[in-house]
Amino acid sequence: MNEAALHAGQFATLLIMAVALGMDAFSLGIGIGLKGIRLRDILKLSSVIALFHIIMPLGGMFAGQFVSGLLGHVATTAAGILLVLLGGHMIYSSIKGEEVKSLDYRSVWGTFLFALSVSIDSFSVGVTLGMFQADLLLTILLFGFFGGLMSIMGLMLGRRVSRNLGGYGEAFGGAILFIFGIMFII
Repeated sequence: MNEAALHAGQFATLLIMAVALGMDAFSLGIGIGLKGIRLRDILKLSSVIALFHIIMPLGGMFAGQFVSGLLGHVATTAAGILLVLLGGHMIYSSIKGEEVKSLDYRSVWGTFLFALSVSIDSFSVGVTLGMFQADLLLTILLFGFFGGLMSIMGLMLGRRVSRNLGGYGEAFGGAILFIFGIMFII
């Protein structure tokens, strides 16, 4: 396989993962949007989420590179298992109906906690991508962009739709990660 095809395949994989991880920000954004939110707060919250979607996978990728050095050839299977567990947890959480409750997103602490809660999955995926030596700059740019974009979309859409759509969004994102995990294991 030539190098251009490998880069295109890596880009497509990272793009799909970025959208899948953004689904969490989207689904929780719908919940907050339903409560009513000002445009200024949407931009502030989405910017912080985008920043966390850069920082968390970056830390995860560095940790993954370290783990990859320790695990060697077992790294692919370990990364696949990690994605299966993460995807399964996202699906389970959406079915169970877990979400951030009574969080004041307008305070500095509330914004930080909300951004962390929707970005924590990015750290785990970053570990996996670090094991595969994924393109660092491309990964954090895609994750940051889609984390911010999906949160804006969720917050804006939350003003207009029912709460049920949010759970399906997180379940869909979890299913994508779960499928990638199975592919890495096989």
